[in-house]
Amino acid sequence: MSFPNYSDKYKSESLLKAEDIVAYRGRLGRMPKFKKLDGVLFCLERGLPHRMRLRIPVKRIGAMNADVDEVKRNGVIVLTNFGGGSPIVAELAEELSVMGARRMILMTWGGILQPDIKAGDIVICNQAIRDDGTSHHYLPPEKYIQADAQLSERLARAIRARGASCTTGTTWTTDAPYRETLDEVKRYQSEGVKTVEMESAGLFTIGQVRGIQTVSVVIGMDSLAAYRWQVPERLDDIMHSLEIAYTACVDVLGESS
Repeated sequence: MSFPNYSDKYKSESLLKAEDIVAYRGRLGRMPKFKKLDGVLFCLERGLPHRMRLRIPVKRIGAMNADVDEVKRNGVIVLTNFGGGSPIVAELAEELSVMGARRMILMTWGGILQPDIKAGDIVICNQAIRDDGTSHHYLPPEKYIQADAQLSERLARAIRARGASCTTGTTWTTDAPYRETLDEVKRYQSEGVKTVEMESAGLFTIGQVRGIQTVSVVIGMDSLAAYRWQVPERLDDIMHSLEIAYTACVDVLGESS
């Protein structure tokens, strides 16, 4: 048997569950003070909620392996400062789903794989390649994991309504950003995969396992499309797109289902 062997692990009962951690935090009085909990935004651009606070006021309500803010106007929960990667996103998503969250969006910047995508372009990720470790602990081996189609479409409409363009497509989720090899980039580029990042597969997996709506939005930043690492000289377009996506995410998550 090769190691690690994930092939049947998803069938086995876990000794520690998210319900246990949530109950323990509650007994210790260490839970964020939610007014309500329905929509959650995982924001990898950690300073963005603070920079946007005049347009979208937020209030710090606690922490849970992440800083937890609440949007004052609609109660959407925004998580920042949680690091990155599928393991921590999946951990937080499980706990939040136990607390009552039903919709989650991940917003990040990511690598570009297609030559027609530029820095600052917005990509709604409707499925992810499971090149992470986390998802294989939860589900049978498969290449892809799907986002929620309805939430994906609602987010795309909200972004376009704000005067920005966006595309929808596949992202490649990997645990190892310094091991994105030439062979992989060529293969995924030929398959039409648009971006590479570290979190989407983990979030989509929890969405499927817990029965919640999930999607991710990636803002193009650095590029591997020309088979070498390229970065923009300025970040203006990227920051502008992050602000548009952030506003759209907060509004979509704050809408009634």
